[in-house]
Order: sequence, then structure tokens, then C-alpha cells
Amino acid sequence: LFISGVGLYNIFHCDPQIIYAISPLYMYRFMRSIDITSWRSLGSILLCIAGSEAMFADLGHFSKKSIKVTFVCLIYPALVLCYAGQAAFISKNLSVTHLTESVPSRSLRHVFMVLSLCASAVGSQATITASFSIINQCLALGCFPRVKVIHTSDKIHGQVYIPDVNWVLMVLSLAITIGFRDTARIGYATGMAIIFGMLVTTCLMSLVIALHWEKSLLLSACFLVCFGSIEAMYLSACLMNFHKGAWYLVLLLVFTMTIMLAWHYGTLKKYEFDLENKVSSDWLTELSPGLGVSRVPGIGFIYTDIVTGIPAFFSHFITNLPAYHQVLIFVSFKSLPVPCVPPSQRYLIGRVGAEEYKVYRCIVRYGYCDRIRDTDDFEDHIIRSIGEFISREESDFEALTSPKGRMIVVGCPTIDGNALIPLNGNTTTVVSTSLANNETQSPLGDPSGSGCAPARRKKVRFMLPPNSPIMRVSVREELQELVDARESGTAYFLGQSHLSVRDGSNFLKRFLVMTYVFLDKNCREPPVALNIPHAALVEVGMVYTI
Repeated sequence: LFISGVGLYNIFHCDPQIIYAISPLYMYRFMRSIDITSWRSLGSILLCIAGSEAMFADLGHFSKKSIKVTFVCLIYPALVLCYAGQAAFISKNLSVTHLTESVPSRSLRHVFMVLSLCASAVGSQATITASFSIINQCLALGCFPRVKVIHTSDKIHGQVYIPDVNWVLMVLSLAITIGFRDTARIGYATGMAIIFGMLVTTCLMSLVIALHWEKSLLLSACFLVCFGSIEAMYLSACLMNFHKGAWYLVLLLVFTMTIMLAWHYGTLKKYEFDLENKVSSDWLTELSPGLGVSRVPGIGFIYTDIVTGIPAFFSHFITNLPAYHQVLIFVSFKSLPVPCVPPSQRYLIGRVGAEEYKVYRCIVRYGYCDRIRDTDDFEDHIIRSIGEFISREESDFEALTSPKGRMIVVGCPTIDGNALIPLNGNTTTVVSTSLANNETQSPLGDPSGSGCAPARRKKVRFMLPPNSPIMRVSVREELQELVDARESGTAYFLGQSHLSVRDGSNFLKRFLVMTYVFLDKNCREPPVALNIPHAALVEVGMVYTI
């Protein structure tokens, strides 16, 4: 409102006819008589829209309708009046050096400077939030190293905050300001950033028209040629100022793309290796006993990203150390694009092999606002859910699942007195907790004897309910084995992969793998590795040769 008011003042005070310059005829005359100097100035013209396009980056935070109304009714008219007023002022004052002189009063110029600083903060905030949204999407596509993502809204999925990226943006902003010390050089880099963003958007939009909207290729090509030719013209003008500051943008682009490409390449190769080297469930349940594999008391939680078969790191562990626990639970985490997953739909439980092997698979589904690993009783919820799964297996499988890969949705059981209520609302008792939760000292207690309070971790003990005529003997026996295994102790297995390159690989492959290894060692640990007691953690190292 301030710049449009100043623009109106200069239009009526200096040259009311300047408003006719909005006509495309003047643009045509400019292009007809253009020379190398005029062509170079096209890169500076891009700065007229710098900042206004940032509001479109807020699509993850505001609705499309609100952005359209704001731009058409406020932003665009304000920009036209502002630049028309500045042009009218310059036409009467050709020796002007700073556009702040177009503000009529000296006292208003101080107000203008304060508002400019505030506007810069607002505009940068739009770009910062857009960076958060882009990084969050890259994380979902496996194209960026692991960083902490904080969802600030339980209703709008796109509202995220990434502290690490926020600090990086601050450092880069200070580096550009201190390094360039000139708004003109920063302006050249800004212009190239804007036109690159427009050109990439146009290319992707042409693909959307042809592939997603399923329109004709001719329409997509016309869109690409119409808008792409204009943007290519401005891009060529920006490239003429490459040595004046735009080089920094290309340098930052190469650095960022190297990180994204290396992370995506390493992640993809690791996942392909896991899929190619996983073993079938029959290997664990049928072949391994013939190899002299023994069962030891306790429960083993094996955390893996794959939801079928046995992960390669666990078969590697059994091959070198032929023993595993009395009860095995393969746990996988899958995120859903919802704020919270109801407890009644959180766990997907199934068997691996026959009943006598006591091997289960649990897929934990969670939303972006769930904090399932922040509690110490997470594994206890899984054990109680498996107990409910065992009791419901015979009656529910025929209606809910196919014979192969049988899995059933089991919620986090709720406690009513000492009994756990199944998901379907019946009062069938599955497993009940003991009369008290016994707190035992964590293995991570203070070994130094310094007198500090030791870390404590709750350990929930389970017991079977009284004899029930509706519970079959085989179900009670399996539940009793689950309780006995829990009493014997719990171990957690995590795969620790190490990438290596085959001899004779080219330089590019070696460079990407080395970059991925460096990023993997220095970025945030996987969420599954948090809150696991170190004394019960078994990390299985395995070399992936790609």
C-alpha cells in the first residue's frame, strides 16, 4: 500500500502519461531496436518481479484461491503503480542515483526504509518455508540426507519446520552478503534464480499437460514453445551477467545436486541390494534348523525396511552365529500422509512360517504427528498386539485376509482393569498385565559411581488370564510361550551397512559412493535407532559391494 501510494503521487506529480507504458506496443518497440546493451538489461528487468513470485511458494501453507485473489487484487496493481511512479520520477530527474529519492518527503524515506526491512523479512520467510516444503518432498523421494522435520500443524500436511535447513539458509545468506558486498551482484544471481525456476516450472508443466491431464502432445508443445521461448530469452540475458555474480548460483546448484544425486544413488543401491539378497521365509523356518541353528530364550526384535522375506543382514548374522531367539518379531515402520494413525489401525501383524516357529512380522504405521518411539513401552504394545493377533487368528483370517501372507490389523490394546480389549469391541481376554509395573534399573545406569541418579526404564511383565472356556489349548500354549520369552529378555537387531565399490569402477561411481558414505555417517540417525537401550542393541555390520 505504501509503494503504490508513492507511485500514484509520482504519476500525477511528474508524468500522468506514463501509465500508457503498460501497453505491449512499447515492449515491441524496445525489442525491435534492441542491441547488446539493451539485451543485457533484460536480466535486470527480472528483478521487478523478484519477491512477488515467492508468494506462490506458499501453496503448502495457503489455499490456491487466497493466493489468486491476493495477487490479482493487491500485488499486481501495487507493482504496476510502484514501477510506473518510479519511471515517471526518473523521466523528470535523469540524474537520480537512488530510487529512494522518489519518496517525496525525507521523513517518509525513513518510514520507507523501515517498511523495506519488514518486507524483506516477510519475503524471505516465504522463501524459507518454500525451502522447507521442497526439502520435505525430497526426503519422501529419497533424494536428500536425513534431517529432522517438525510438523507444526496437525491439520495441514505441508506446514513443516526443518531446523538444520534453517541454519544452513542463515549461513548462506550471511556468506552472500559478506562475500559480494554489492546489491548489483546479488541482483544478477537473484535474476538467474528466478528465470531458472520459471523455466523448470514450464518444462514440468508441459509434462503435466501431456501425461497427467492426458491432453494432446501438440497442446503441450505449444505451451512449452510459447512460455519457454520468452523465458529462454531472459535466461540468455542473465547468462551475459554470469561473471558478475550469477556464477555463485551455478556453484550452489552443482553442490546441492551432487548431494542429492549421491544420496539418491546410494539409497537406491542399498535398497536394491536388500531386495536381491533377502532370503525367503522358508530359509529361516525350514533350512536353518538343518544347519545346526539353535533357539535361545527371549524375544528378538529385528528392525528392517523390507516387509517381505528375511533381510540380508539377519541371514548374514545367523550364518556366522547360528542361533536366534525363541520368538522373533520383524518390525517395519511405514509412514502415512496423515497427522495421526488411530491406535486401532496402527499395527499390521502376521506370521512368518508355521505356528511352531514363533516368528512374526509387525508393520507399524504412523502419521507425521505421531511420536511412537518417544515412549518406553513401545515394544510392550507390540507384544500385546501379537497376543491379540494370536487369539483372533483363527476366527478373523477367513474374512479379512488371503491364505498367503496372512496379516491382520491389530490396534494398541486398551486396558480395562487387568484385561486387554480387542479391536472389535468384544470382551475376549488376550493377555493381561501383572498387578504392578516393576521398575528395574536400566543397563545404562551410571557406572562411574558419582552418585548421580541412575537412568530407569519401565519393564512390564505379562501373565495369562484365568482359564477361559472360549480359549483353545493351542492358543493358550502359544501365549504362554510369548510371556515366557518376554520374561527371559529382549534384544534388538539393527543392520549397519557399509558401501564399497567394486574394483574397476569409474570415477563418477566412486565419487558418488564416497559422498554417500560421508553423508550417511554425518546426517541424522534413522528414527528407529532412537530410544533403544544400548545394552540390548545388536548392530549387524554388512558390506554392500556395488
